This record gives sequence, C-alpha cells and structure tokens, in this order.
Amino acid sequence: MTALYNAANGRSWTNNTNWLSDRPIGEWYGVTTDGSGRVTELDLLVNQLSGEIPPELGSLASLRELRLGDNRLSGEIPPELGNLTNLEQMLLSGNELSGEIPPELDNLTNLEQMLLRANQLSGEIPPELGSLTNLEQLRLGGNELSGEIPLELDNLTNLDVLGLSQNQLGGEIPPELGNLTNLEGLDLDYNRLSGEIPPELGSLDNLIALGIHFNQLSGEIPSELGNLTNLEVLRLSDNELSGEIPSELGNLTNLEVLRLSDNELSGEIPPQLGSLDNLRELRLVRNELSGEIPPELGSLTNLIVLYLDGNELSGEIPPELGNLTNLRGLHLGGNHLSGCVPSGLRVDFSRLGLPFCGN
Repeated sequence: MTALYNAANGRSWTNNTNWLSDRPIGEWYGVTTDGSGRVTELDLLVNQLSGEIPPELGSLASLRELRLGDNRLSGEIPPELGNLTNLEQMLLSGNELSGEIPPELDNLTNLEQMLLRANQLSGEIPPELGSLTNLEQLRLGGNELSGEIPLELDNLTNLDVLGLSQNQLGGEIPPELGNLTNLEGLDLDYNRLSGEIPPELGSLDNLIALGIHFNQLSGEIPSELGNLTNLEVLRLSDNELSGEIPSELGNLTNLEVLRLSDNELSGEIPPQLGSLDNLRELRLVRNELSGEIPPELGSLTNLIVLYLDGNELSGEIPPELGNLTNLRGLHLGGNHLSGCVPSGLRVDFSRLGLPFCGN
C-alpha cells in the first residue's frame, strides 16, 4: 500500500485520509479489509492518482476489487497483477495506461469485470483472456489495440458485454462470437474490421445493442439478424455493405435505433420496417436505395429522426408521413421525390424544395 501511495503521487490525491498513518489500514480512504486485516477492496476511482501502478499490488493476495479508474495513471499494467487470483473486478478505465495487456492476467480465473477502456493500450488482445470463463464484462474500447479479435474469446460464455470499439482491430469478425449467447452488448464500432457480418451473430438471443459502424465490412446484411428480437440498437453505418435491406429486420419490434447510412445498399426500403413501433431513429442516408418511400413508415409514430437523403428514391412523399407528429428531423434531399410535404409535420423542409400540402 505504501508502494501505491508513493508510485501514484499520494500527496496530491483528492482524498488520502489516513494513508500512511498509524490508523488501521481498513480506515484508510478507499480501503476495505476483512476480519484478519487483509485488503479485499481498493477503491480510488476519480481521486487524482498519477504516476504508475506499482507491481507490489500483485502481493495483495486477498484483493477482490481493484478500482483505480478515471485517474491519470500512466505506464504499463504490471504483469504481477496476474497474481491476484481472488480478484473479481479490475477497473482501470479512463487513465493513460500504455503498452500491451499482460497475458499473465489469464490467471485471474475469478474475474467478472475487466474494464480497461479509454487508455492508450497497444498490441494485440491476448488470446489468453479466453480462459477467464467467469468474465461478465470485457471492455477494451478507446485504446490503440491492433491485430484480430481472438477466436478464444468464444470461451467467455458468461459474457454479457464485449466492448472493443475505437481501436485498430482488423481482420474478420469471428463467427465464433455467435456462441456468446449471454451477450447483451457487442460494440465493435470504429475499427478496421473487414469481410462479411457473420450470420452466426443472429444466435445472440439476448443482444440489446449491436454496433459495428465505421469499419470496412462488405457483403450483405444477414437476414439472421432478424432473429435478435430483444435488439434495441443496430448500428451498421459507414461500411461497404451491399445488397438489399433484409425484410426480416421488421421482426425487431423492440428496436429503437436503426442506422444503415453510408453503405452501398440497394433495392427498395422494406415496408416491413413499418412494424418497428418503438423505432426513434431511422437513418438510411447515402446508399443506392430506389423505389418509393413505403407508406408503412407512417406507422412509426415514435420516430424522432427519419434520414433518407442521398439515395435514388422516387415518387411522391406518402401522406401517411403526416402521422409522424414526434418527428424532429426529416432529411429527404438528394432523391427524385415529387408531390408535397404533409403539412402536419413540424420540421424545416426548406432544403427539400417541395411545398407543404395544402399551400
């Protein structure tokens, strides 16, 4: 504990009450001990820690929770933390940690949460993390990680959140991720992933949010994604996806956000999307969609944003869109539309160049 105070500039902490004093360690700020005086929890979140994490922390054999997130810690994660075999939570997000993730962390077989997001970590994701079978949350987003997503992560069958966004990960999305049937959140946004979206992701029955936008994905959107009936957010924008929008997406009746913009999608907008009663955002901007706007979209009365601009849509604007009284953003420009804008909509259409109906 003395090593942590000295290595992390303890004199400048927001709260360092009783640290290095004669008081029992359990009375030091952020420290919890058991009946034998052994440290079981170390919680110094948002406490102005700076400097490095000392390797001596690896000697706290009874530690179950290590929470040092949202500070200014730098340097590498000590491999000695792999000695903390009783650890259940490792929260180091929001620091300035660098270097690679130590493969020695595979010894933490009791770990349930590993939160390392928003640092400067580099190198590949160690495949050894696949041995942490009690892990429920693995959040590594907002770093500089590269290489491919390890296939070994499919062993993490208790995982409910896998966050790998805002890195430099490449290669294909492993279809083995479809084995993680407890997943509620899968966030792969802002990487360099290529290849097709594995249809196996359609097996993730508990998934609530799926984010894969800003990558280099190609091929068609798998119709199997229509099986994800608990899904509330689907982000596939800014890729190179082609083919038609699967009509099966109309099965996602819990969906609130659907973002498919900036791809190469073609064909017509499926009228089945009009069944998404909970939808608040529908963004299909800058694709190659054609045909008319389905009047069924007028059933989406919870819709706040409808962005269809930059396609090849034609025909008249359906009067049914006048039912969208909650709409605050409607972009239809860059198409070949005609007719008039339903007058019940309280949205600025000055860029559209079409009159309001009845004017």
